[in-house]
Amino acid sequence: MPDRPLFEALEGLRGSGKSTVAPLLAAARGAALVPTVPLSYQPLRRQVDLGESVEARLCFYLAALFTAAEEIREHLAAGTPVVVESYFARCLANHHAFGTRLGVTLPTDLPQPTTYHLLCTEDERQRRLAQRTKPISRWDALSEEASGRISTAYARFPMRRIDTTGRAPEQIVRTILTTAQEGRHHAHAELVGAHPHVLPPVPRRPEGTHVS
Repeated sequence: MPDRPLFEALEGLRGSGKSTVAPLLAAARGAALVPTVPLSYQPLRRQVDLGESVEARLCFYLAALFTAAEEIREHLAAGTPVVVESYFARCLANHHAFGTRLGVTLPTDLPQPTTYHLLCTEDERQRRLAQRTKPISRWDALSEEASGRISTAYARFPMRRIDTTGRAPEQIVRTILTTAQEGRHHAHAELVGAHPHVLPPVPRRPEGTHVS
């Protein structure tokens, strides 16, 4: 048995499987599935997402995450494992790719999860997105345009890579469980990234500047 309850987070691009896998992983762990945008934030979330300010959106999602972190602390203190669909890495990586001018240094005493970066081939990711019925927001469209930059920004964070290509959600959960149990890299899991607490400011590029 571990000395302390597990705290696990899923990260990845849209369509990588986070929202499908998270509740299954929580059920397998007997864990609390904590929303990183708490219910009380949802009405304001819709208003913020209608705006165009990257900085305003980043600050809103950071506030929501800090609030969620307090709930996560309470669960962990009570000995209850926790799973989140995404955590600070997604917030910072996305807004970094969107061109935020804010530098963010996270407190070092935040609950630190074991993080799994869900990946799949681009063809499969696009097929999954095409099957969704919910409307695509402006920020969803921006995240698709910036998917390469988001993936690059994710590399700043320590995460275990989980290939979800051609796998059922239950298979992905089994891979995560095996990875954690072994305590080392699984055949489909690779530890990447460093410096999880710091995201430097990103200067805006002039219009027309190519980004590879």
